[in-house]
Amino acid sequence: MKLKNLTILLLTAVIALSSCKGKGLFGKKKYDKSDVTGWNYNDKNMGGFQVAKSKDQATGPGLVLVQGGTFVMGQTDDDVMGNWDNIPRRVSVPSFYIDRTEVANVHYREYIHWLERVFDPSDPDNKKIINAALPDTLVWRSELSYNEPMVEYYFRHPGFNDYPVVGVSWRQAHDFCLWRGDRVNEGILMQKGYINKQSLQSQQQENNFTTESYLLGLYTAAPGKTATSKKNPLKTAQGQPRTTVNMEDGILLPAYRLPREDEWEYAAYGYIAQNPRPSKKDGKRGEELVMNKQVYPWAQNVNGLRETKHGSWQGEFLANFKRGNGDVAGVAGGLNDRAFYTAPVKSYFPNAYGLYNMAGNVSEWVADVYRPLSSLDVDDIASYRGNKFQKLYIDPSTGEAKIDSLGRVVKVDVTDKESANRRNYQRGNVINYLDGDSLSQSSYGYGSTTLISDKSRVYKGGSWADMPYWLSPGTRRFLEEDQSLSTLGFRCAMDRMGSPEGNSFKTGNYWKKQRQKR
Repeated sequence: MKLKNLTILLLTAVIALSSCKGKGLFGKKKYDKSDVTGWNYNDKNMGGFQVAKSKDQATGPGLVLVQGGTFVMGQTDDDVMGNWDNIPRRVSVPSFYIDRTEVANVHYREYIHWLERVFDPSDPDNKKIINAALPDTLVWRSELSYNEPMVEYYFRHPGFNDYPVVGVSWRQAHDFCLWRGDRVNEGILMQKGYINKQSLQSQQQENNFTTESYLLGLYTAAPGKTATSKKNPLKTAQGQPRTTVNMEDGILLPAYRLPREDEWEYAAYGYIAQNPRPSKKDGKRGEELVMNKQVYPWAQNVNGLRETKHGSWQGEFLANFKRGNGDVAGVAGGLNDRAFYTAPVKSYFPNAYGLYNMAGNVSEWVADVYRPLSSLDVDDIASYRGNKFQKLYIDPSTGEAKIDSLGRVVKVDVTDKESANRRNYQRGNVINYLDGDSLSQSSYGYGSTTLISDKSRVYKGGSWADMPYWLSPGTRRFLEEDQSLSTLGFRCAMDRMGSPEGNSFKTGNYWKKQRQKR
């Protein structure tokens, strides 16, 4: 009896050893194998090909996941402006991330602070870099209005910390998004111990961290504690701790950027509220729906109203806009939207995605180049006009990529000659493809026959100075990318990697295996 019990105990111990995570029988490590070669991954004795475990994309600071889908983009109400530039069409938007709020003054001042710390403003050339990033506060001036307090204090005064930054051109907003992505990834590497925090103090001018220069080996930081530790999960092919991180490791995030027009409009409607929420359990998914066209972001029905059972919201202003000529805030003791100019970025009611001020407060830049008939030309998935394809510049003397005086990786435009033999595109610059090029037989004489050019960028949504018509996400306007307004701000976006439904969801449909009848 005792011998039988001892045998059972031994068998139990062997089973426990063999079931330990990452271990085989008697402590031997179990490796994932390649389905195409049969070789072990992460095994220094079999080539050392490193493969990170599949992992979900982390959500970057300030972002919200917007689950993509199909919707009718474009005009939702009567075209009172008579522009005829917004013909409704059905498009599909891949899942993406977008800022919960507009970028605020305090956020943009953080950007200016970083520039002043890294680029010594006592150098005249560096001073030009900093000045080029500053918002144009003169956008507040008007010939027949006293707005000097806004000119002097709106961007700098702490009373306006959480108000949306304005006076920022499309080009400045684009650069801010690039800077933000670099700072987020640099912070991740420091927090995880792959970069020494002391390296922050040594960054000056071209010697500053950007994600691209780091991945290309053009920026080298002092390694942190994790990087040099034997417990570092990242290994070289020889099995030694790896001090640098690759994109394949799943640690770094994709770049921040401006949202596309279709993304911004789709996110503004908050259509998740009108669809059945997806279930993590296969077999319980939402149905294809043809949605009624709503007018405003906070709507749950086609009339644009959002009421509780008791009607407690009836009459409340859900956005910062101009009610009518001469009425931007109501009367004393009963202010309607409670804001004469802009309002804090987390004011008013968010839409179903939790996004604030997708109608009113300030209009917002999006990535697209403006064309009046884009709806007839762009693809029906991830619609976008504005591609100008580039490639790395390779220094002929070294055969390697290089960085410029700002620390950014140098890129050059793809030439038409290089694109000639491709099937999916034949030109490097396709901003005016099918609308403004020789194929379209149309032209835009900026300043003489039209205000449209290849530098005209779309902006969306209404502002504090706009009538209700512009509050609809379906409306669109444009402005040159180097100009700015007191009514125009922006928010950032990011690409989504992996499952379109979010973390812990699968991509594609799956079925239980059925037993075959013999």
